[in-house]
Amino acid sequence: MKIATFNINGIKARLPRLIEWLEETKPDVACLQEIKSQDDGFPADEFEKVGYQAIWHGQKSFNGVAILAKSDHALTERMRGLPGDQSDEQARYLEAEVGGVIVANLYLPNGNPQPGPKFDYKLAWMERLRARMQRLWAEEKPVIVLGDFNVIPEDKDVWSPPAMEDDALMQPASRDAYRRLLTDGWTDALDTLNPRGGVWTFWDYQRGAWQRDHGFRIDHCLLSPELADRLEAAGVDKDARGREKASDHAPVWVEVRS
Repeated sequence: MKIATFNINGIKARLPRLIEWLEETKPDVACLQEIKSQDDGFPADEFEKVGYQAIWHGQKSFNGVAILAKSDHALTERMRGLPGDQSDEQARYLEAEVGGVIVANLYLPNGNPQPGPKFDYKLAWMERLRARMQRLWAEEKPVIVLGDFNVIPEDKDVWSPPAMEDDALMQPASRDAYRRLLTDGWTDALDTLNPRGGVWTFWDYQRGAWQRDHGFRIDHCLLSPELADRLEAAGVDKDARGREKASDHAPVWVEVRS
């Protein structure tokens, strides 16, 4: 079973690239972030044409998450919106069950500029996420929590630590919050199979970042023990970032034994 995450950075603007990637790589499940579409504008019919069903949690102009699954898989929505703050209306979390695996798709807040209210919101969101992940852990089922975490976990995950040292993605508090997820027992699939680092998932549109390979890793796939035991491979479809009108993120995927 192949499960992928892809911050698409505007589903309407990137739809040709997204369809192209789905047809080329054929993931069983694809989790999308930053769809930047209201619910009634989501192009579900375009995915049906290439063999995918979809659920989505949209928001006008920004945020938004979706889960696509091959049409021969049972796709059951479990939750939309991260629990813990009834005043939070941002569309950043969607949870489903696909083929016996619980899939939690997230778009974690960026947090810039920091310090300030946006960074405070990021850290509070991460605490709510940890609480949800602890509840998922307690179910003792195969679970994958994946998406754009907007956290660079370690210096090995960025082309130049000094270049990003003031960014919310690399602040000690952000890293500590991410590390607490791992110490709860979750497995960072991409890091586990690439322990030396140097694997990027994001390249900014500015300053020739793609051409100079000035990237960093912020898209992660965290596995519960029940799924980590089935991990076979993980990688980044880096070539997708170099195509015309591409997202600034590349797709990240894991393969687990069914």
